[in-house]
Amino acid sequence: MQPRKDAMQNPSETDFMARPSAGFDDPRLYANVRTNRIFAFLIDAVLIVALTALAGLLVGILGIFTFGLGWLLMPILWPAVALAYVAFTLGGASSATPGMRTMGLTMRMVSGKRPDVLIAGMHALLSWFSITIPVLLLATFFNGEKRLLHDIVLGTVVINRDSGTN
Repeated sequence: MQPRKDAMQNPSETDFMARPSAGFDDPRLYANVRTNRIFAFLIDAVLIVALTALAGLLVGILGIFTFGLGWLLMPILWPAVALAYVAFTLGGASSATPGMRTMGLTMRMVSGKRPDVLIAGMHALLSWFSITIPVLLLATFFNGEKRLLHDIVLGTVVINRDSGTN
C-alpha cells in the first residue's frame, strides 16, 4: 500500500515527529510557555474539580430517582468530565482551555492548523499519562519549542496567543 499523494507533498501532517513549520521559528512564541503551562494546568484542574462536583451532585440526585442505578456513574465521573472539558475546549475555536486562555497560550499542530476534538482528547489522555511518570515531563528541557513528550508524539505545539498567530 502506497501513501497518499497529498500526504507525500506535506509530510508535516503525517510525520508526528516533525518539527514545527517555518512559521513557528520566532523565539517570542515560546517565551514563558513552560511556566504558563503549569499555571494553566492548575487553573484547569480547579475548574475540572468544580465541574466534577456539580456533575456529582446531579448524578447523586439522579441516583435517588433511579433507585441507585445512577450512582453507578460515579466512578467514571471525573475522567468523563475532565476528558470532555479538555477535548471540547482545546479542540474548540480558541484551541485553548480556559486556563490556557487565561495564561495567554494556544495550541497548534506542527502544520499550523488548529487541533480538532480527537487530537485534543488524545492530548489530554497522554498528558495525564505523562504526569503519572514525571520523568516523561523532562522532554521540555531538551527542545527549543519547550514541547512535552506528548506534544511531540501528537505533533502539537503550545505557543503564546498574543504572538500574532490565528
